[in-house]
Amino acid sequence: MDMRLNQALLTDLYQLTMAQGYWECGKADTQACFHMYFRDYPFKGGYAVACGMAQLAELVEGFTFSEEDIAYLASLPAPGGGKLFHKGFLDYLADFHLSVDIDAVIEGTIVFPYEPIVRVMGPAMECQMLETALLNCVNFETLIATKAARVCLAAQSPVAEFGLRRSQGAAGGLWASRASVIGGCASTSNVLAGKLFDIPVSGTHAHSWVMLFDDELTAFREYAKAFPTNCILLVDTYDVKQGIKNAITVGLEMRERGERLMGIRIDSGDLSWLAKMAREMLDEAGLDDCGIVLSNDLDEYSIKSIRDEGTPVMSWGVGTKLATAYDQPTLGGVYKLSATKDVDDAEWQYTLKISESAAKLTVPGVLDVRRYYLEDGRIAGDMVFDVNAPIAEDETIVDPMDGLRRKHLLGLRYETLFQPLARAGVSVLSDEDRDAMAAQARVKQGLETLDESQKRMLNPHTYPVGLERTLFERRLDLVARLRGIK
Repeated sequence: MDMRLNQALLTDLYQLTMAQGYWECGKADTQACFHMYFRDYPFKGGYAVACGMAQLAELVEGFTFSEEDIAYLASLPAPGGGKLFHKGFLDYLADFHLSVDIDAVIEGTIVFPYEPIVRVMGPAMECQMLETALLNCVNFETLIATKAARVCLAAQSPVAEFGLRRSQGAAGGLWASRASVIGGCASTSNVLAGKLFDIPVSGTHAHSWVMLFDDELTAFREYAKAFPTNCILLVDTYDVKQGIKNAITVGLEMRERGERLMGIRIDSGDLSWLAKMAREMLDEAGLDDCGIVLSNDLDEYSIKSIRDEGTPVMSWGVGTKLATAYDQPTLGGVYKLSATKDVDDAEWQYTLKISESAAKLTVPGVLDVRRYYLEDGRIAGDMVFDVNAPIAEDETIVDPMDGLRRKHLLGLRYETLFQPLARAGVSVLSDEDRDAMAAQARVKQGLETLDESQKRMLNPHTYPVGLERTLFERRLDLVARLRGIK
């Protein structure tokens, strides 16, 4: 199945009305630079996991307007009478092809508020038409990948994602499963996601399997016969203690056949108390190699609580609260214009959105991010800088919110985060950079570079992200000029 999106209409209507306006007033080819970033740490944590770039690459690859798309747009009425879109503009869209350049952090990169994670450069009209779909991809998948990373850090043992039945539709479920694996999950129950994205799948049986047989012991025996090398029995259909006893009976029978009961799963009740009881019963029966799997509306907080009690758990099943990002519905990422120039101009003109809210003040320039490292491998700070301007010799980052907190990073090793995603409207993202399992490895490596204080769930330490000093000064100067102060 080809996952490339051919959905140029996956956008807000005002993106297309603005596009027509740009086309009609001669601004369509004005060069523009937009950046996508987010303002707040998701889940009140200390980091986020960048995700959605592979889907963005597929969007770019399939960004065309079909005959049916053009016909639909032609049918839309203008509120004041007549047609909303003009024939000349629709004829233009019929032969439209993207020509933008896109740079982004690679999927699985640990990222932070107020630093760009995607940059789009090219004709203003094209940049504008990509906004909604780009935000849809990156906002949602970054949110889910971050939730998965938090859950897996809390679990410290394999986590299976199985939230498809509660996710936001088929497409949401597919990309949530992929993002969950990128964030750290060992597998997903979503078979189609496994096929499309080449990620591990897992699953056992439901309560209905037990209920279809005359008794629980018979159900367990039949399942063990059907899956002798992958047998995990769900023991809470009727009574957990009796279910464990029946599982022990089957486990001992399997051992006599040279097989092994891999585990039991508990999906209701006081999971920590029941798991401890199960462990004691299994060990007394000599089934110390049979693991315990817990599920039932788990998240990072409940998992941490269970682990803090010393509960022995082999693995976890996490569904609803992971696949839906239950406690935070959106990342809230934004896409802002930061520079423009006419086609024949050599230099960019900086743009700035001024707001009554300091948090909404944008950053002017063609931006990228430098990440600095301490000698022990931990990250020291991120510098947002303009790729077309020299960096101050002292390599100072300035807090973008108040300008008071400053940090000197001179002499530290650094890397630049942006990598090419598209050139002249064509995706250049490599197979490795699209691969979910490679992204999962990047997440694991990235989390190891964080200080433990930045990974804690409650009141995590804030990681320093700042503007390069001369960029900060440029923004101050531009604010003053736009407000008529200077």
